[in-house]
Amino acid sequence: MSEKRACREAYTTALLELAKNDPSIIVISSDARGSCSLNNYVKALPDQYIEIGIAEQNEIGISAGLSVVGKKPFVCAPACFLTARSLEQLKVDVAYSHQNVKILGVSGGVSYGALGASHHTLHDIAALRCFPDLTVILPSDAAQTEEVVRTITDMKGAFFIRVGREKIPQIYTEELGIKPFTLGKANTLREGADITLVSCGELVYHSLEAAKLLHEKGIEARVLDMATLKPFDKEAIIKAAKETKAIVSIEEHSINGGLGATVSQVVCENHPVKVKTLGLPDEYLITGNSLELFDYYGLDAKGIAASAEELLAK
Repeated sequence: MSEKRACREAYTTALLELAKNDPSIIVISSDARGSCSLNNYVKALPDQYIEIGIAEQNEIGISAGLSVVGKKPFVCAPACFLTARSLEQLKVDVAYSHQNVKILGVSGGVSYGALGASHHTLHDIAALRCFPDLTVILPSDAAQTEEVVRTITDMKGAFFIRVGREKIPQIYTEELGIKPFTLGKANTLREGADITLVSCGELVYHSLEAAKLLHEKGIEARVLDMATLKPFDKEAIIKAAKETKAIVSIEEHSINGGLGATVSQVVCENHPVKVKTLGLPDEYLITGNSLELFDYYGLDAKGIAASAEELLAK
């Protein structure tokens, strides 16, 4: 897991290779070529690219229109603006209208941490998982991101994929021997009978590192990568609740309405065990880069391990 790659670069690289053989793929961006790592795509396929400018609502509406006439639109924009400014268009023009639009939100969570609350994306899972017929995916590394692109390109429907900004460690290697992504299914990255750590996005890596710290203290943690937030793999959570003593959810999102809320609902309704939600608090956050914020809010390996120990001790 030493190699580091950026998910946004993996996404657009995979998309470029597919688009070269499929002229119906059209990428739409809101003045975000650099943010979305689209420069190589635009240079190679200028006729399969539309620049909207800083007009996210128009971006989604135009994408829905392209879908109506048989194109395969891929929207690429910073997640914080896309999922706030365009919420009504995402709801009505895309999800409610059953359009075939793939949406990439880059620099999600606290990737733009140093720029403050206006650039944080802590609401998107809570908002978008409430829209019927909209799939929500948070890949955990570049290999999984590439597999997501290959999986969804020829699938009909609306998809929201949220990735971070920086290069991150590789989880899905040949040595791991696990298919990086299956829509709607969690991946078990590590077995354990004491406690389950379930996470998504960039915090999957930190959860794996936390499991190593727990192992040193004689605690065996199961680690689940819940890349698909909707549809949600309830069976994996119910199984974890039955086979381990407690569950900790870890997410780069508000503690309200995201992965933790979904896990708690599934556990409460099916097989109650102790659950702890680790996320970002219901307040405006401190300023810093993402790793600094993970450390401050207990979302790095050390913080996750400490919370798991505390939960087991209760």
